[in-house]
Amino acid sequence: MDSFKKFVSDYCGAIIGIIVAIIILLTNLYQLIIWVLLICVGAFIGNYVQRNKEVVKERLKSFIDRM
Repeated sequence: MDSFKKFVSDYCGAIIGIIVAIIILLTNLYQLIIWVLLICVGAFIGNYVQRNKEVVKERLKSFIDRM
């Protein structure tokens, strides 16, 4: 029994993570999380492009020229 307690105390974070992952998968909450992440990534990319227009133009131009 002592070894089980040691196992649980050593891997408590992993066990909690597994339980949370199972709950997310069973409730289809992962779809919402994916949508929120995609929206955040899109907002970040849009903000980056807006603030660095010249750099993005140059990189796109050089990328297109290589193709």
